[in-house]
Amino acid sequence: MADISEISKELERIEESAKYSSQCQFEQAKFWRGVNLAIGAPASALAALAGATALANTGGRVAAGVIALTAAGLGAIATSLNAAQRVEQAQAAGNLYLSLQSDARVARLVDLDSAADDEARSTLADLRSRQDDVNQGSALPSFYAYYRAKRNINRDRQKFAVDDD
Repeated sequence: MADISEISKELERIEESAKYSSQCQFEQAKFWRGVNLAIGAPASALAALAGATALANTGGRVAAGVIALTAAGLGAIATSLNAAQRVEQAQAAGNLYLSLQSDARVARLVDLDSAADDEARSTLADLRSRQDDVNQGSALPSFYAYYRAKRNINRDRQKFAVDDD
């Protein structure tokens, strides 16, 4: 049977993995939110401009048509990318990873010392199962998201004030 120190190490691995994964997902959500705004806002503005140009005078038909086609193209790109749904999925995955991280930390720092061996192994197995479920349901983040997440963690942006003690 594994001793408590090995279970503690494995809980710490889950905690660390979840920390990086949550930050990656949140960075991915920020990226897709930016994409959604960068494509959606101009598409809406161009559609309004096309309508105004068409209504302003009959000589603006060609300009209105070009603007409307551009707006439609941007709208098609936005629909294909489905950035809004990707934002929601990445945020949801990030929150699931944060929950996993917190539960692993509590299991390791608070519960482990007083837990029986069987209880500690059961807790570890449950957390590993949750981690596998979240991993399978989460989209892979981009290298850019990983880079930004790692930078955030290295700059202690996910650190609590109590951890400074």
